[in-house]
Amino acid sequence: MGEENATSRVEFILAGLLHQKSPPVFLGMILLLFFVALTGNSLLIFLIQMGSNFHIPMYFFLSQLSFMDICQISSIIPKMSVDFLMKNGRITLAGCGTQIFFTVTMGGAESLLLTVMAWDRFVAICKPLQYPLLMSRRTCLVLSGGVWLSASFHASMHTIYMLQLPFCESNRIDQFFCTILALLNLSCSDVSAYQTGMFFGGVVMLFSPLSIILASYMSSLFTVLGMQSVEGRHKAWGTCLSHLCVVAIFYGAASFQYMRPRSYRTPQQDKMVSVCCSIVLPVLNPLIYSLRN
Repeated sequence: MGEENATSRVEFILAGLLHQKSPPVFLGMILLLFFVALTGNSLLIFLIQMGSNFHIPMYFFLSQLSFMDICQISSIIPKMSVDFLMKNGRITLAGCGTQIFFTVTMGGAESLLLTVMAWDRFVAICKPLQYPLLMSRRTCLVLSGGVWLSASFHASMHTIYMLQLPFCESNRIDQFFCTILALLNLSCSDVSAYQTGMFFGGVVMLFSPLSIILASYMSSLFTVLGMQSVEGRHKAWGTCLSHLCVVAIFYGAASFQYMRPRSYRTPQQDKMVSVCCSIVLPVLNPLIYSLRN
């Protein structure tokens, strides 16, 4: 048992999104999505950097969102594709910890950044005369730095805890990348207290930003309804619709992924939600924003 414990702590086996007997066309579809996400987000960042009209807070935060999407999908798809082609889903404990750190960091950063973007729209619509002062370049950099530091710290705590767990059961992870929930299922220690804390932490990380976003848009709605110009109303809401679509998709998928009771979870459901959060959303974000612009 001691030797088995040591082996399971050093190496895991990822079940993968695709079965080894799956047609290669499925892998081709995943790689196509990966290519679209990389191209779309990279192009969006390039255009924002090169276009002088885009050097405003809204597009600065949008470029940050695109960078997060690139990091998110790049930390998952290349490893998953190699595993499928090599018919080998092995990953070291260190590699697993790295995946957890990056995916949790990008997920938390996106949640906080969407909140900042909602605040930016609130100031632009409700306090237009104070906008240059409230959303100065210095303020944007401070907000962006706070998003990255908070998300990295949050992810570091989870990653350190995961790396210290004893794993004495099967070392097979029923996912296509390492996740906190998948590793908790393999641990032979009592993680019930941690799961409870993670649940309430998820409530705070998800619903606190969501509450701020909803409050911001409710205030913006009242301001827009008070506008005399119909054209002004359309212009104001036109800058918010793309963001609202992304918020709805992101928080809907994240809530389903993290807020479900453990007794109602199935591996297939977890995989499908992970596909939506980690693959589909990075593909949709640049399309949603670029179609409007």
